[in-house]
Amino acid sequence: MTLRTHSTRLETNGLSMAGHAGVGGALLALATMLLAACSGSGSGSTLRFWALGREGEVVQLLLPEFERANPGVHVQVQQIPWTAAHEKLLTAFVGGSTPDLAQLGNTWIPELVALGALEPLGARVRVSALAPAEFFPGIWATNEIGGEPYGVPWYVDTRVLFYRSDLFARAGVARPPRSWEEWRDDMRRIKALPGGDHYAMLMPTDEWAQPVILALQAGADLLRDGGRRADFKEPRFRQAFQFYVSLFAERLAPPLGNAQVANLYQQFADGYFASVITGPWNLEKFHLRLPPERQGDWATAPLAAVEEADYPGVSLAGGSSIVIFSPSKKKDSAFRLIEFLAEPKQQLAFYRLTGDLPARLAAWNDPVLTGESHLLAFREQLHHVTPMPRVPEWEHIAWAIAEATERVILGQQTEDQSLDRLQTEVDRMLEKRRFLLDRRARGANP
Repeated sequence: MTLRTHSTRLETNGLSMAGHAGVGGALLALATMLLAACSGSGSGSTLRFWALGREGEVVQLLLPEFERANPGVHVQVQQIPWTAAHEKLLTAFVGGSTPDLAQLGNTWIPELVALGALEPLGARVRVSALAPAEFFPGIWATNEIGGEPYGVPWYVDTRVLFYRSDLFARAGVARPPRSWEEWRDDMRRIKALPGGDHYAMLMPTDEWAQPVILALQAGADLLRDGGRRADFKEPRFRQAFQFYVSLFAERLAPPLGNAQVANLYQQFADGYFASVITGPWNLEKFHLRLPPERQGDWATAPLAAVEEADYPGVSLAGGSSIVIFSPSKKKDSAFRLIEFLAEPKQQLAFYRLTGDLPARLAAWNDPVLTGESHLLAFREQLHHVTPMPRVPEWEHIAWAIAEATERVILGQQTEDQSLDRLQTEVDRMLEKRRFLLDRRARGANP
């Protein structure tokens, strides 16, 4: 740090003037305090925290308590739209203007770690109250690269089955499905109900989550050779691919993209489709947008597995984490803020304000959560989630999977043609990764 005397006002009236030694000692003490303010301890400083979307607005309501417990530390929150966040974070890192800490969607962590933008947190976690066992295992794993945590989960999400319990009962379905074959049979029963054109399931063809979930349930790795190459032609991925496409071939799900779904909530209420795989962001919307007479007619359940013995099947490990940027000079106070936001008390307060599900297991024992029946499926499912492949290219890969399934559903390509194209496209996406990893393995500089 460079000390700039013009920015520091020294009041001599309060200093002992009994000789140069007294003045020198006071100046030395002042300099020491200023250096401490700019060091990693971060005491007496402003923390720059970038938070995304509505969370960036709401989190500010929690911060006065943190600032009271940490005198001299002020948190400056910058709210960033989700749509602009990824580019803004990358631009800030390249330009040397990153915040001290930020909220990240957990699939973004591998990319920023590869750039060297994030501070490894293992040493701090080990001496904190943030033991990995205090979090859902699959969610915690999304923050680890090579066994080292680079973020701490802030809130979580995953996807479960939202279903019309009355229509399931009318079709003679006594419980939510536990295996793929039971699920298909249930959908056939619901499809056969009288009452005009309707479907058992809504699975928008332009979403990647559903085919990826099925692939993970089948045990597919998606990538091989340490993330160097695609692995979409192996039997487990093909099994999931075929099962997913067959739901449209049997007209158990309509071949519609999101833009073609007129009104998800009204069509669910009308029985146009009897179920959908979606996440916690829709809990409040179902409560608000379904008519009063339908509020007792829907429920949630964990996802089916390939075989009933493995129920529940896995789902996506989603949510947001908080990370510290490696250039920060205030890492200690930044980590104290992470610890604060991960406290069960703050997790519950944040849930009340946003509806975002707590990442900390202890928070789930509060009556606020245990008393909400629709959350029980999420609690169970969150113990059965798995991270996406931890490679920087993942989001591009995910959309390529969605496009591959959509081509077959719409009759544009055969299964083999689409899988061949998917394999080629993703191998091309991973070309630079292969080059860098192979170069590193040979001991060459990146």
